Amino acid sequence: MAAHVGSICRTAYYQLRQLRPVMRSLSLDAAKMLAQACISSRLDYCNSTLYGITDSWFRRLQAVQNATARLITGVQRKDHITPILQQLHWLPVRERVIFKHALLVFKALHGLLPPYLADDCQLLADTGRRQLRSSDVATCSVLRTHSSLGHRCFAVAGPRTWNSLPIKLRQPDLSLEQYRRLFKTHLFS
Repeated sequence: MAAHVGSICRTAYYQLRQLRPVMRSLSLDAAKMLAQACISSRLDYCNSTLYGITDSWFRRLQAVQNATARLITGVQRKDHITPILQQLHWLPVRERVIFKHALLVFKALHGLLPPYLADDCQLLADTGRRQLRSSDVATCSVLRTHSSLGHRCFAVAGPRTWNSLPIKLRQPDLSLEQYRRLFKTHLFS
């Protein structure tokens, strides 16, 4: 995983150095779109595999996102980055990973994913266990594992992420766009 994170950071910083001279001549929207295409797409590619990595690796990836936001907006390094990320409407890297996991589980529960992924996300009400008071809330069954690598696989991490969400986000009648909007608002707050 260290090689993967290192590769992402190396290529992203290379792209940032290439974009720096061009940024002054672009509008904010054009700069944001260019940064999304060159940098954020690298951070988002296969980011669900980053679930459960150490904080130091997340800090390296977050530093890339912070440098990108500073390049786009032109703020100094001493300025606080959280308001800048919110202004750009970008989730921090760790929350992007959580967002992707929860979105995959939502799609699996609503039949929008292939069966090989959807089978990993089963509701407690559908598993044939006895009826519980919490069965009216969409709660996924979480497999038991005995290794740290097992905790990171989607069959465990996806349902665990889903179960940690507030009840208002686990309602079965939400559409995909409503869910995305509510969940992103939840992560920003």
